[in-house]
Amino acid sequence: MSEPASISSGIAHRYATAIFEIARDNDSLSQLETGVADLSAALAESDDLKALISSPVYTREEQAKAIAAVAKKMGLADVLGNALQLMAQKRRLFALPQLVEALRALLAEHKGEVTAEVTSAKALTKTQSEKLAKVLSASVGKDVKIVAAVDETLIGGLVVKVGSKMIDTSISSKLNSLQNAMKEVG
Repeated sequence: MSEPASISSGIAHRYATAIFEIARDNDSLSQLETGVADLSAALAESDDLKALISSPVYTREEQAKAIAAVAKKMGLADVLGNALQLMAQKRRLFALPQLVEALRALLAEHKGEVTAEVTSAKALTKTQSEKLAKVLSASVGKDVKIVAAVDETLIGGLVVKVGSKMIDTSISSKLNSLQNAMKEVG
């Protein structure tokens, strides 16, 4: 991990822990979870929001006002909205993507869930996704939530990431292994 990414991750984890504990103490974890999902979607879709959190052009006050307006418009939990304003005042909004990921991880851990990132050559059907979740749940011992992605360059098979473990059964990976083995022979 690069140093700036490590710094962002550290900052985000501290804020996420505080936000999570306050929401847990106030029995508002479900509202926090909804807000985190909405914020994640907004980050993925809005170039303006990405510019707001990363651009040094905006002053602290401008960032704080803008993020407060975004939080109010999205109906985010007070604890999350207040934390975002504090992050803006401290010039730490650049860590917002890492904050969202850290909050997701804390919420999943609290619910006894594990997230599995599954990449396949074609989109998984609902039945395939459910079967894979059951198999992974049996292996991991926790409920598994699948986050699916499609990468046609895999040709076929799956790449599954659960925590720090990765299982690559893709055809492209097997072809690369075969190609490397043939280079060693000849």
